[in-house]
Amino acid sequence: MKLLTPENWKSYELIDSGNYKKLEKFGEFILSRPEPQAVWDPSMREDEWSRMNNAAFVKKKEEGNKNFDSERGEWVLKKGMKEQWLMPYSYKGMELKFRLGLSSFKHVGIFPEQASNWDYIYDTVKAMPGKPKVLNLFAYTGGASIAAKAAGADVTHVDSVKQVITWSRENMEASQLTDIRWVVEDAMKFVQREVKRGNKYQGIILDPPAYGRGPTGEKWIIEEHLNQMLKYCAELLDNENYFFIINLYSIGFSALILETFTKQLFGDRKNLEIGELFLQDRFKKKLPLGVFSRFSSVKG
Repeated sequence: MKLLTPENWKSYELIDSGNYKKLEKFGEFILSRPEPQAVWDPSMREDEWSRMNNAAFVKKKEEGNKNFDSERGEWVLKKGMKEQWLMPYSYKGMELKFRLGLSSFKHVGIFPEQASNWDYIYDTVKAMPGKPKVLNLFAYTGGASIAAKAAGADVTHVDSVKQVITWSRENMEASQLTDIRWVVEDAMKFVQREVKRGNKYQGIILDPPAYGRGPTGEKWIIEEHLNQMLKYCAELLDNENYFFIINLYSIGFSALILETFTKQLFGDRKNLEIGELFLQDRFKKKLPLGVFSRFSSVKG
């Protein structure tokens, strides 16, 4: 099992974590927001967190919900805090910029732990022959898409939410990139159609949520649909030149589950890596943020 944490972030830092929260620096601003995996005590006092942050996310208590576990909430902003700002990320010849923003679901537009995968995508695409076709499913605001594009790939970006596609386009343009193919569609329907057409991709990136809905109400439930999604991806992936990445955030899925899926459905693929993504705060506490499986036909 491999542990991955970003090593090239200069504008991001996990400052502290604990009491089901995390304190993070995104460029010029420090944010406090919920984190269900931060089950330990924080290293800093509550008043220190309060003094340091520029904005804190507060969950909304829903009618009849005593457990107070809704993802929705609101941001409490201090003077000078912006609702949108740009944040850079650099690695080798890759110069990315992300438009960050404060959403009602505690998210800000990037998952910082994914930077390790952006580096991997960039190196792998650069090492592959020709102009590889890359498919990014459940692609959110497009960090993986623009990393692949920066390396010279032909990128298809699929997400079911039109507003998120617009956000992704802003990130592409801020990074001075062009010509990503945007697809607003249910991911399962898209891959099913691509299989029927006999299409192949040299790279597939899969980043599914635990639960979601397609643009016309299609349900995605990871426990019910992941197996079939991976079967379609196995059919779409080129057998000669390839890379594949899957990330899972659902607490119920372990790295061993991903290892079993990968070996059963994709067979004996080269350079297989399986493990956990994490961020480490200033006090050396390691915050787990999902499991991954990835492999490629080339060494990036």
